[in-house]
Amino acid sequence: MLKQSDIDLFQKQGYLVVENLLDDVALENIRSEYSALMDELYDGWLQEGKVPEAGADMGFWDKLDHCYKGGFDWYQPFDISLPHDGITDETPMHFGPAVFAMATHRNILDCVEALIGPEISSNPIQHVRIKPPQRAVAASESRAHVVATDWHQDQGVTLQEADDTTFVTVWLAITDATVENGCLQVASGAYEKMLPHCSRSQVGIAEKFLPKDNATPAPVKAGGAIIFHPLTPHGSLANKSDSYRWSFDLRYHVTGQPSGRSHFPEFVARSRTDPGSELKDWRLWKQMWEDTRHHLAHSTHIPQHRWGNDAPYCA
Repeated sequence: MLKQSDIDLFQKQGYLVVENLLDDVALENIRSEYSALMDELYDGWLQEGKVPEAGADMGFWDKLDHCYKGGFDWYQPFDISLPHDGITDETPMHFGPAVFAMATHRNILDCVEALIGPEISSNPIQHVRIKPPQRAVAASESRAHVVATDWHQDQGVTLQEADDTTFVTVWLAITDATVENGCLQVASGAYEKMLPHCSRSQVGIAEKFLPKDNATPAPVKAGGAIIFHPLTPHGSLANKSDSYRWSFDLRYHVTGQPSGRSHFPEFVARSRTDPGSELKDWRLWKQMWEDTRHHLAHSTHIPQHRWGNDAPYCA
């Protein structure tokens, strides 16, 4: 999937734009799976008298827009991870066959293998991102999955256990990501250390360390991806369009190394030495997360980030 020139470019600039990782069938399967989930959520809110009857022409985006403007929690039921805190046995999350097929897609794993080697685990630091037009977002909204994402390094949002782990992030576009609708922006270069971060409304690089003069927009079409080195600073632009922008953050690390969030479940996505260890059944993946949710709901809270705001550079 990747040529040596691609690998060299990744090492030089810290990221790589790869088009056409997923075909139209895979994309449609993901959209259909989420459309069915949206219908289920909407029907539940309809029964509670919170939303109006859906017309025959009311599709996924119409329902999502109505629910977002109505203040309903559609995000967590869509996410492929658990939240930072407040986890209960009823905390919603989504794990289905289309999402599992995406996370284990051959094209994605071929690219990851070219960059980190053939023993690959699916990392549990993963999320769906469906970002509404910025004009529709409340001024008080600061969540990274809704508004522009602050500059950060992906290693900066892991726990210290993974500071020596080899991993990459695959930012996968489900709709076209453009400058207008809030595509990513990247600071190109071979960064060799983690920059100081602060934890405010989002976890992000401290103001004085921001790569303000080295920001390059990275648009990518649906089905394509941006693959990041864990030390490459990146964030996103604001969505100034009239449409939602949809992507997934997928992460992969070398099997046997710490994931950076060891209280969440990982699984072997590819192994050249032990193919039998690869997880093939999406239902087992779902069960792993459900078991984790139950355990964490009845355990002492485990912080998911290392940063606070007491450092001098956060003042």
